[in-house]
Amino acid sequence: MTNLGSSVQPDSKIPESRMALERQLRWMIGIRLVVITSVVLPYFLLQLTSAEESPEFSFLYLLAGLTYGASLGYIVLLKLLKGRWRAQALIQFVGDLLLITGMVYYFGGVASPFSILYFIVIIVASALFQRATGFAVASLASFLYAATVAALYFGWIPPSVTLHRGLPSVAYDVSAATQDQVGRAAGLPAWRLIYNLITHIFGFFTVAYLTTRLAQNISRAERELREKQLDLADLQVVHRDIVESVPSGLVTCDLEGMVTSVNLAAQDILGKDRDTLLGKSVSATRLFTEEEWTEIKNQTSPNRRLRPEVIYQRGDSERHIGYSVTLLTDAEGTRTGFILIFQDLSEWRKLQDELQLRERLAAVGELASGIAHEVGNPLAAISGSVQMLTSALEDDSAHRKLLDIIFKESQRLDRTIKSFLQFARPKERSSVRFDIARLLNENVQLLINSPEVSPQHHLELVVDPPSVTLIADPDQISQIFWNLARNSLRAMPGGGTLKVEGRVEDKEYCIRFTDDGRGMSVEERGKMFHPFRSFFDGGSGIGMAIVYRIVEEHGGRLAVDSQPGQGTVITVALPLAPGEPTGMTEEA
Repeated sequence: MTNLGSSVQPDSKIPESRMALERQLRWMIGIRLVVITSVVLPYFLLQLTSAEESPEFSFLYLLAGLTYGASLGYIVLLKLLKGRWRAQALIQFVGDLLLITGMVYYFGGVASPFSILYFIVIIVASALFQRATGFAVASLASFLYAATVAALYFGWIPPSVTLHRGLPSVAYDVSAATQDQVGRAAGLPAWRLIYNLITHIFGFFTVAYLTTRLAQNISRAERELREKQLDLADLQVVHRDIVESVPSGLVTCDLEGMVTSVNLAAQDILGKDRDTLLGKSVSATRLFTEEEWTEIKNQTSPNRRLRPEVIYQRGDSERHIGYSVTLLTDAEGTRTGFILIFQDLSEWRKLQDELQLRERLAAVGELASGIAHEVGNPLAAISGSVQMLTSALEDDSAHRKLLDIIFKESQRLDRTIKSFLQFARPKERSSVRFDIARLLNENVQLLINSPEVSPQHHLELVVDPPSVTLIADPDQISQIFWNLARNSLRAMPGGGTLKVEGRVEDKEYCIRFTDDGRGMSVEERGKMFHPFRSFFDGGSGIGMAIVYRIVEEHGGRLAVDSQPGQGTVITVALPLAPGEPTGMTEEA
């Protein structure tokens, strides 16, 4: 009949909100109607089968009418006194006690079976409002019951008709009772009357006490349960926030390899949203195939964690993904699945490669310095001797032609040695303010008129804005331009378009070389800036290493985007002059 599942202090309402108490009051009205209908319906059916008119039937119908009318009044009060739920509950309790008292009086007095209905009202009051209200209702029930019994015993009120006639449910015989005996509670001895009265009153207060204790225990248990649920919810939120905040990708799957959870980092690294992965095989991550996953599962144990790396293809780019696989167990240690934790190691690999490249460049620089010194002097002597011998021979002499070849090759070797020296002992870098846009214009004009540009080549220059200040070594920046531009032209031996762009992007000045040449593979891109790695005939393999060193010394960065047969884009990003991101400044 009532909802006991709320947290209260003694003599306070159990419902967590007024809405809950209003809902319970409506339940009380409904249950009241069910109870009175259950009482009246058997007598109504009995009357249908009996030709005899019985006055108790009329009383029952009157009682039912009063109950239905009171219930209708309670419903109206719910609308009129909205919010004053406690007062309405007390009104209903008092009304119920008065109706029950009428039933007790009319149907047997002290022996009426309907006195049990007092307990229902006391239970409801104790459950809803607990200690004080429960005992108050028990006290009022005791008073009304005792007053009814005393009034009948002392003859203050006339006995009901049913007390004369007797009811099947009455436990004693009143068929021979005189009017005086009826006036004394149907002939019950005084001790029996007092015993009956005491047991009822004791029962009323006992039920009120026990119901209150039970309601308090339930309230306490539900309060503790609610607190634990809140703690669990907070813990789940913290756990979710931690899982979603870690930079590593985290995927869990069951023993069958079906994905059960995916965090944000995993979605970002894999380039897939959660819905496309949940419920799918772990191979849907594309980190490995079903066969590879089966092998990984078989190798995973509680004392062993796998930490391999894979190359993950995402769109046109490749990423180095490092991952570990561990068992997922419950509180009892039973295996429930697997945890896959992974990170994008591409940037780390890139830094590692750059560090190795720096170390290699330093070692090669020392080696190149020694080679240039040891080879340079003998080569100069050879070149001078060849020139002297050539001058003594006739122009069409076969020996002179051979000497010319030796001289040309010695010159080429001399240029290579000079490149080694430049790489090994670069000249001291100067830092001046200059207009990078103007420098690009000048170099493009020189390139257009150089013999390296054929009629099949087309050059474009785009600078935005038209004037930008850098603090750098303009000669070394020009060297970067020429080395990269020559590489682009060599990648287009049959002709093509070379586009040179100069733009300000995110506090950097980016010089971008775009060609539609042969392109490069992943392996070629990785070795592009290594010394002695030339992809063209006749190249020394030093030019791109020099570009890398110059850009690094200027605090810049290099980016290469290339696919075989689709051309190459090389971006050189250099820091802008502090305080002067744009604007024309004359060279110092």
